[in-house]
Parts: sequence; C-alpha cells; structure tokens
Amino acid sequence: MKKLLLVFVLILSQLTFAQTAKEIIDKNIELSGGLTNWKLLNSVLLQGKVVLGIKDEYAIKIYQQRPNLTKTVITVNGKETAIEGFDGNKGYAMNYAANKLQEYPEYVPESFDNDFIDWESKGFDAKYLGKEKVGEIYCHKVELTKNVNKNMYYFDAKTYMLVKEVKKDETMVYSDYKKVGNLTMPFRIESSSPKKDGDYVMLLNRIDINKVFPVNIFKF
Repeated sequence: MKKLLLVFVLILSQLTFAQTAKEIIDKNIELSGGLTNWKLLNSVLLQGKVVLGIKDEYAIKIYQQRPNLTKTVITVNGKETAIEGFDGNKGYAMNYAANKLQEYPEYVPESFDNDFIDWESKGFDAKYLGKEKVGEIYCHKVELTKNVNKNMYYFDAKTYMLVKEVKKDETMVYSDYKKVGNLTMPFRIESSSPKKDGDYVMLLNRIDINKVFPVNIFKF
C-alpha cells in the first residue's frame, strides 16, 4: 500500500510540474502581448548598437521576416556592412579571417517565432524546475526538451518576462523591456558563450514591427 501511495505521489508531482511549466509559458505569452498578437507579427526591425569587448562599438540593424528571413547589418567607418543572414534559400556569414561575406550551405536559420509559441505542436516537452535567482531577480526555471536538445529558460517570478535563456553554445540575458505596439520586447540583450569569442551586448533604441521591407532587403 505504501509503495502504491508513493507511485501515486510521484505521478501527481510530475503532472503538477508539467502543468506549472505550461502555466508559466502561457503567462509569459499573455503578459508580453498575447498569442494572437505574436502570431500577427510578420516582421521586425531592430536598431541600436552592439558592444564587443570593452571598446568595439558599432551601430546595428537586424531585419527579420517570416518564416525565417534575416539580415544583420553593422556600420563600420560610416559604411553599412552585412555580416550575417538567410535569404530564404542560402545562409551567409562574415568570414573575418578573409574579411568577406561567405555563403554557408549548412546554415540553419532560426525560426521567426520563439520556442514558446505553439511549443507543444513543435514537439517540445516542458518541465518546471522550481525557482532560481538570476542576479537579483527570482525566476521560474523551465526546461524545454526536444530530442536530445535541452534549453533552460528563466522567467521573472513577478512579471513573467524572460530573463535568461541557456542553450548548448550560448547564454542570453534579456532586460529593459518596453512596449512595442501591443507587444513587450527587451531592449537590452547580452550574449555569452563558453569560448567567449562571440560575446556581445546589444543596446536597442528602436524596434519597428510589421514594417514592409524592400523586396531585395534580404539579398546578399
């Protein structure tokens, strides 16, 4: 009888964790603008500056459009230079050793939507791992798993905004959330990796949504 009771408690606790993870994700989507508004988002233009290391600072523009089109442009010596992107068929990235933009046949573009939108239909499993402090912020910790890939997400326990995202090769920290139309987006993004070779801080001063881009904007 005791063994049966223990099994029941374990099953119940797992169901509670799964439900809690879903509730946290749903709360994030709801408080950041709602599922309908996120699905109506068709394009984004991020503008600001990116800081590399201590002194290197560049103006930056990032164009994104459904389903996975993207282009990142920085300004160097007064000239705009494309450094990465996907045109719908091919991926490109700057080869800094050769100082030129290079095509990468194996380039895998990221989805326009974040992992939380329709996460269940995308094949993710969600698990609630309790609370953990990120800096001075108490966060709900949620693990999303798909196949062998595990990503950790930390949501502010008060606002439910995403504070931190940990993937295999990169950690992202989000802050300075502001309203953009009906959506709430971060205007400060910090990226770090184990190798420390691509660390940056991006400080945005403007985000435009559902902007109609020129037809050739994603050409390289």
